[in-house]
Amino acid sequence: MGFAAVARVTDERWVACQVLDNIGFGLPAGGELDVQTTLCHEVRQLREVIVIDNVAEDPVYCQHHTPRLYGLQSYISVPVILPDGRFFGTLCAIDAKPAKLSDPQTVTMFKLFTDLIGFQFDAAEKLNSTRSSLIDAKTASELREQFIAVLGHDLRNPVASITGGISILSREPQSDKSTRVLSMMRGSVLRMSALIDNVMDFARGRLGGGIALQRDQETSLQPTLEQVVSEILSGHPERRIEANFQLSGVVPVDHQRIAQMLSNLLGNAVTHGSPGHPIRVDAAIVDGELRLSVANSGTPIPKESLQKLFQPFKRGEGSSSLQGLGLGLYIASQIAEAHGGQLDVHSDEAETRFTFRMPVEPQHGQAAE
Repeated sequence: MGFAAVARVTDERWVACQVLDNIGFGLPAGGELDVQTTLCHEVRQLREVIVIDNVAEDPVYCQHHTPRLYGLQSYISVPVILPDGRFFGTLCAIDAKPAKLSDPQTVTMFKLFTDLIGFQFDAAEKLNSTRSSLIDAKTASELREQFIAVLGHDLRNPVASITGGISILSREPQSDKSTRVLSMMRGSVLRMSALIDNVMDFARGRLGGGIALQRDQETSLQPTLEQVVSEILSGHPERRIEANFQLSGVVPVDHQRIAQMLSNLLGNAVTHGSPGHPIRVDAAIVDGELRLSVANSGTPIPKESLQKLFQPFKRGEGSSSLQGLGLGLYIASQIAEAHGGQLDVHSDEAETRFTFRMPVEPQHGQAAE
């Protein structure tokens, strides 16, 4: 589509929040249209999707004033509904040429995007409201922790919706471009799921719940670690991960928590490691310890950052705010401590390596290595 926009639509105004203009339509972010001249006005009234593949062949809109006014031949507009049911606006796209937009795959993709957009606006609104009510630093800290707990819980529904949509679309025939887009979306969902787990664990820890463990005394840990590596690779097929697992016996750990820790460490390696070099993952029982390590090449971590690396809301100096809340390594260290172990880091010009060590009692009939 030549032009797309997220628009705030009311009874009296149509305002572009953000635009993608590939045809010189000439409307920037912040620009306005006469709401009465738009089809988004009808979307607001009906709260239903409007899709036009070809204006000239459409029995409802072939004589409508909007296509004539703006010279469009194809059009789609999907309502953006906030989680509390309020209508915010639309995600709409137009083009001067006909386009096949009414197929379920395209409509489903637009609906998934509007779900995510609606939740983003709602979260931003809640955050602004929270900030405006802060009185002092203590109140700010308490409200932030309550907010991320609610946010982490409420995020699960839209993430589950997007995951389901990706699964549905993946079963359909795909072009090379759509395959790449689905792969990127799958990677984004993995990162969102990891962030949800992290904020929920952080909130539980700060609000008194702590990180609870359910140790598995019967199942091998190795398949769990292999599954985590497979999931990270599915979201980042362009990266290479070399895994070496030597865990023949059963290690009494919480598999879900160890998987979460490994996922956080691998996500950190993907973000900060050199794309041209493989990420190395090793796990084995050595000298009565479970040792699980993740190593990557790339720029070493500054010495001044190492001391606060496992603190919440801390990232390396100069890190982009888009890289996350800085909770991943903190949660990983808390999982290590909950298991009676520790998480260490060593970083130099050769590699950055995070290593989890946990004492392991020899199993009956199994000699320690």
